[in-house]
Amino acid sequence: VQLVESGGGLVRTGGSLRLSCVASGFTFSTYFMRWFRQAPAKVRELVAHISNTGENTNYADSVKGRFTISRDNAKNTVYLQMNSLKPEDTAMYYCNAQRLWGNNNYWGQGTQVTVSS
Repeated sequence: VQLVESGGGLVRTGGSLRLSCVASGFTFSTYFMRWFRQAPAKVRELVAHISNTGENTNYADSVKGRFTISRDNAKNTVYLQMNSLKPEDTAMYYCNAQRLWGNNNYWGQGTQVTVSS
């Protein structure tokens, strides 16, 4: 099982980034997918969630209207489009997979997002 994130980097305030997470080793279409983030000395927080079909999404209040989560089940990939980035969005971003039924839960290694002011 692997979750491989990419797309992080350094961007200025107001800029955009698109994160990708490619999954392998499990049946992607039977898993909820989520993006979490963790800033230094802070707890890991849920940023966005998408259902297995992609029909339902949820976002943390801090990113609503700026971030969009989506998925392509044919490509086993989940995305996080991040617009209007702020310095407080600076964190390591992690991809997470949670099976619809059961306890299977997987994490990626993370991709760093840094927003300069």
